[in-house]
Amino acid sequence: MKAHDGIYLDGAWRHAASQDVIEVVNPADEQVIARVPAGDAEDVDAAVRAARAALPVWAATPPAERAARLSALRDVLVARKDEIAETVTAELGSPLPFSQAVHVAVPIAVADSYAELAATHSFEEKVGNSTVHHEPVGVVGAITPWNYPLHQIVAKVAPALAAGCTVVLKPAEDTPLVAQLFAEAVHEAGVPAGVFNLVTGLGPVAGQALAEHPGVDLVSFTGSTAVGRRIAATAGAAIKKVALELGGKSANVILPSADLARAVNVGVANVMSNSGQTCSAWTRMLVHRDQYEEAVGLAATAAAKYGDRIGPVVNAKQRARVRSYIDKGAAEGARLVAGGPESPREQGYFISPTVFADVTPEMTIAQEEIFGPVLSVLRYEDEEDALRIANGTVYGLAGAVWAGDEAEAVAFARRMDTGQVDINGGRFNPRAPFGGYKQSGVGRELGAHGLAEYLQTKSLQF
Repeated sequence: MKAHDGIYLDGAWRHAASQDVIEVVNPADEQVIARVPAGDAEDVDAAVRAARAALPVWAATPPAERAARLSALRDVLVARKDEIAETVTAELGSPLPFSQAVHVAVPIAVADSYAELAATHSFEEKVGNSTVHHEPVGVVGAITPWNYPLHQIVAKVAPALAAGCTVVLKPAEDTPLVAQLFAEAVHEAGVPAGVFNLVTGLGPVAGQALAEHPGVDLVSFTGSTAVGRRIAATAGAAIKKVALELGGKSANVILPSADLARAVNVGVANVMSNSGQTCSAWTRMLVHRDQYEEAVGLAATAAAKYGDRIGPVVNAKQRARVRSYIDKGAAEGARLVAGGPESPREQGYFISPTVFADVTPEMTIAQEEIFGPVLSVLRYEDEEDALRIANGTVYGLAGAVWAGDEAEAVAFARRMDTGQVDINGGRFNPRAPFGGYKQSGVGRELGAHGLAEYLQTKSLQF
């Protein structure tokens, strides 16, 4: 597969200072498909300097022109959607239909939303005798994960550009090829040199250098809570703004009045989507004790249907991690009703769709993010018990509530300590704010709330 052997710096592909490379592996067959530069601190410094040099002109560019560049970027992504989907499938292992429908279509919708927002958002407002200006925060260091590689890039870069910021992107080392395609799209869209820069590299090297760089005004990171904690500490020492979208252990609460079969089937589909590699996945299914065994049977049957429909997890390390959690669940007394630790194929980093019953709230698999196709089904006694269990983790990213009466579901959802809740299977909205409570993060992505993360305010009194 074609890959650039350089970094995208100041509007051109240039040789990296580092001579090290990253091998990109197809997780479905474990074959090396490309090699990209493993940029280092020198490469990051060059990219940040390019972004700082481009900042004054881009920040002063009228919002309508920034909107035009984002519209052009969206158009390029649309024109190259098939190539992008095939690349996601090659480096992430996602089945091609899912790559097309989710990994490409959703970020295109997000790009479109920011093209519109850049043109329509009011970047100043009157407050009494003051005029309040909303100005770009500056140079953004964007560090993105591998699980939704294009979506996470667009969800950071598009609002940053709409706000008038310049960007240095460090994508995940497992999925750098989509990032390179995105850089090509930015170039083709006519975004001025230096406004967007790309450095591929390892997290502990390039990622850390970007987070620590004094020329970066905001670090936007999506990934594990452990790494987010370190980035927050680094940024705090420099009094630097951060936006952190971190882990989740979301609850899917099925109230007794709900359509049980639909709630269970949609819930299983949610967990198995993207091979379980979704931070907002509803990995804890909460069912009333009177419906519990029926729900467990439905979940086991539904999970079995995904055996040959989901792709692998991203790499061997992740496969081993997921297997260790499955082993721990069994060791702590959970009942395995579907799947298990054994790989369903001889080649590739595949994990069988797995369902555990008799899971109690204190078990490891009910508390920690597994990031694989593993569902825990928990029983509750009454609504207060369900709420206690739902809120009983350090996370608060997403969730779901099902009930026969929508008002009943909404009333329960309002009491959940989480940033986003789907009511009776509500559809994902790329213009609604996304982000978490507690250790699931700081700040919001998507829509106007996502744009606000990249703005700072200045008041002029008259």
